[in-house]
Amino acid sequence: MAAYPGMSMGEAHRRITEYLNRFSDAVSKQDAASLRFLLSLSSNSPFLLSLADALNTFHDSSRLIKHSDHYSQFSDILFNFFRSLQTYRLANLFDSYQAFEKSANAFIQEFRNWESAWALEALYALAYEIRVLAERADRELASNGKSPEKLKAAGSFLMKVFGVLAGKGPKRVGALYVTCQLFKVYFKLGTVHLCRSVIRSIETARIFDFEEFPKRDKVTYMYYTGRLEVFNENFPAADNKLSYALTHCNPRREANIRMILKYLIPVKLSIGILPKDWLLEKYNLVEYRDVVQALRRGDLRLLRHALQEHEDRFLRSGVFLVLEKLELQVYQRLVKKIYFIQKQKDPTKAHQVKLEVIVKALKWLEMDMDVDEVECIMSILIYKNLVKGYFAHKSKVVVLSKQDPFPKLNGKPVNS
Repeated sequence: MAAYPGMSMGEAHRRITEYLNRFSDAVSKQDAASLRFLLSLSSNSPFLLSLADALNTFHDSSRLIKHSDHYSQFSDILFNFFRSLQTYRLANLFDSYQAFEKSANAFIQEFRNWESAWALEALYALAYEIRVLAERADRELASNGKSPEKLKAAGSFLMKVFGVLAGKGPKRVGALYVTCQLFKVYFKLGTVHLCRSVIRSIETARIFDFEEFPKRDKVTYMYYTGRLEVFNENFPAADNKLSYALTHCNPRREANIRMILKYLIPVKLSIGILPKDWLLEKYNLVEYRDVVQALRRGDLRLLRHALQEHEDRFLRSGVFLVLEKLELQVYQRLVKKIYFIQKQKDPTKAHQVKLEVIVKALKWLEMDMDVDEVECIMSILIYKNLVKGYFAHKSKVVVLSKQDPFPKLNGKPVNS
């Protein structure tokens, strides 16, 4: 085959040899940062792209690897990495993934033999790359009408890596980074139940001390476990985990802060805490603006309109059902407004709210409900401890408690 356009055979040979020397030096000097760079396939660095072009020009790189004492012990890593890089450059992502997984498996075997944890940064690069490459390979498979299967394979590989790190030595601090990559795989595949076994290992195994993990990984871990708690509707736990992630997130990483707030805001709303308008503006979370306004005003129509307008976005995030349940708080706010209006007119009768008055308020909001439906809603509000009072059934009146008729949630979810 002819040389790659613009590159001579001699130049290709030089570039391949340069990579092999840099790889060998990184290992011998235990230079994790350099090794990470050399394995970061999808970084599209000019150095790796030119190496890919060299490999597609000079077709005998395996001979260079095998015939040198410096490189031959890493032949399985290097040969398969080269194959992966070649096919990646040619946009053949399925083959690139296949070769990369073989290279990564060979790297794991070497990593096991290294006593210290010096190569963790390089291992992180492999864990990241295999996930990203698997996602892209699956998109390629799907576009060709085939079943996407590589992300699932990447999950299996990452579990193997987790097993290597889950020992008593210094390598264990890398386990949380790999766990977070696993979370990303499971969330993407819609198999979040598989997160439980890894969470159990991290949170109950005595070999792990959560505080010794890198801050970056703790933030990511709390973000994903917080999301899991949102799905499980365990709002106090979700609040704790997502608040931890927000507090410890790098303040310059606005995109990450936005991702955390996307889930923390519905959680806070569920426990009666409303965000400031400036927060929604700053982090471009305007989809929550009308939801918050509806809660402030007791405007059921506005809440339903907001949920309908942003339905796709809320469904994709998995928070639609959480937001839908805010209706009870909106009803509470509406009754509270009626109570305050009555209190201004006649303080002695403010605690007696006629169901017909609530029906009229809802009608003004273009919500058609009859007295029986309103009575049912009020029963739920009383049962859920959002309203303190009782019914005078004959007169169709809710008699509110004179002491704290509208209990605050105080950071606790509505009673289920």
